[in-house]
Amino acid sequence: MKNILINVGFGNVVSAGRVVAIVNPGSLPIKKLREDARARGKLIDATEGKKTRSIIVTDSDHIILSAIQVETVAQRVSGQKGSELRGESEEIGYETKKR
Repeated sequence: MKNILINVGFGNVVSAGRVVAIVNPGSLPIKKLREDARARGKLIDATEGKKTRSIIVTDSDHIILSAIQVETVAQRVSGQKGSELRGESEEIGYETKKR
């Protein structure tokens, strides 16, 4: 099985097969989850100093902070998993813009 990578912003990628949940960072239980991950050394900040707009939970219990909206990350994950199931070519999860 191919390792499909999803862009979570600023050139950072996550393995789509490892994603368990993509959640909004606003609720108190999610804030607690974030702080617990920081204390355990399992917090990965991929925001480049920008506002955290989504939190990605992985099956290895890592918490990844992203500056991209939940809906955008979810579309990238579902789009890549769908293309893999259809046998289409592997992509990184974002398109290169033409200049």
